Amino acid sequence: MGVHTLAALALLLAGHQQAPVLRAPAPCAGSPGFTCSVVDVPLDRSGRHAGMLHLRVAAADNVRAPRGVLLVIAGGPGQPATQLVARFAGQALAAERKAYRIVAYDQRGTGAGALSCGALQAAMGSSDLAPPPAAAVRACARKLGARRQFFGTDDVVADMDALRRALGAERWTLDGISYGTFVGERYALAHPQRVQRLVLDSVVPHVGETDLGVDEFRATRRVLRTVCGDACVRDLATTVRRYRSGPRLLDALTVLSIADPTYRTLIDVPAALHAAARGDRSSLDLWLRTARAWQAAPATALDQGLHASALCADWRYPWGSSAAPLASRAAKLRRAVARLRPAALYPFDRATAAGNGFIRQCLPWAPTPPTPLVPGKIRVPTLLVDGDHDLSTPLEWAREELRLTTNAKLVVVRGAGHSTQSRASTDVSRKAVARFLLG
Repeated sequence: MGVHTLAALALLLAGHQQAPVLRAPAPCAGSPGFTCSVVDVPLDRSGRHAGMLHLRVAAADNVRAPRGVLLVIAGGPGQPATQLVARFAGQALAAERKAYRIVAYDQRGTGAGALSCGALQAAMGSSDLAPPPAAAVRACARKLGARRQFFGTDDVVADMDALRRALGAERWTLDGISYGTFVGERYALAHPQRVQRLVLDSVVPHVGETDLGVDEFRATRRVLRTVCGDACVRDLATTVRRYRSGPRLLDALTVLSIADPTYRTLIDVPAALHAAARGDRSSLDLWLRTARAWQAAPATALDQGLHASALCADWRYPWGSSAAPLASRAAKLRRAVARLRPAALYPFDRATAAGNGFIRQCLPWAPTPPTPLVPGKIRVPTLLVDGDHDLSTPLEWAREELRLTTNAKLVVVRGAGHSTQSRASTDVSRKAVARFLLG
């Protein structure tokens, strides 16, 4: 047995012997009633790569809350949660605050531990769909090196269970938002006996497969018909074709589903599309510039290095998993896009399917071991809530995840966009979550 093997074994045994703890507790600045601390986790649980990560935790001070711990899981991937916990507890979960001990933590690679790839961050900001330059993607993968393989959702799930033990909770309740729903689902599959209840807000299905945007295209048709009728959808199709702007328009519409799901208040989308379809692109260009400005964000707010490390390993693409050789990926992508029917793409096109940010971030991402995706159905009591105007995690995804659960209910919030508990103008989602968690 070699020296490195012995060292790895010693580290692994030490991890099993020492229970995780919350250290360095102090009042959370700007979050009264919460204590901030740190939980230490290994970079690589196999022990083959040395290093520890120090994850920030914010926990409410009602340690003996009658219903136990409620963990809020942030989205992205790449978004830290501790800076949001006081607002979330005071608004979205105000009814549950006395019954539960509300906890949030910054997942590996977020917040102060952001991986910080400068060019990739500048190109994408907080966006999932803004297409980054391949050079920026390759530079990020080179900067992170072998470390990039340790930021998949399987690592996040393992960190969560370490946090559960550090909190002294036998079981807990999970409330995931956006990518946080994917994390919550994967945790519930791995540790069903540890989950009391599961809330999924703005749902990402746990299958981890991309359809090249077909669900998002279908959702765009559905939402625009609700907002401004079939003529509006035709205007979008004409604009995409006339200006070859599909990826940017998909991104801009998705941003509005977060910031303004009316699609009229901040940007008059019907008017902008109607004018652009007739050759006047001044309002369209202003909208696209504004959407890009809204998405400017530092790595500490949403880290694109972590975003790529997680999603490129988590999901399966037309070229296969993240282990697929770079040389064969583009040809497999072209073949998959060519098989898509025009009706499935409408009002977008094949260039949008091949050119959106999800694809363009992971196509040139250097090969890395894929995240294991254990199949199965979620069997813990689950509530899904989704806005029917959401294009970031469309309602079609929530319906898909509903089919992958055995004890669940879906609540659709009419007219709402992304993150219904914290952003929706009505209380439909918040009341549904309160009934589910307090009933």
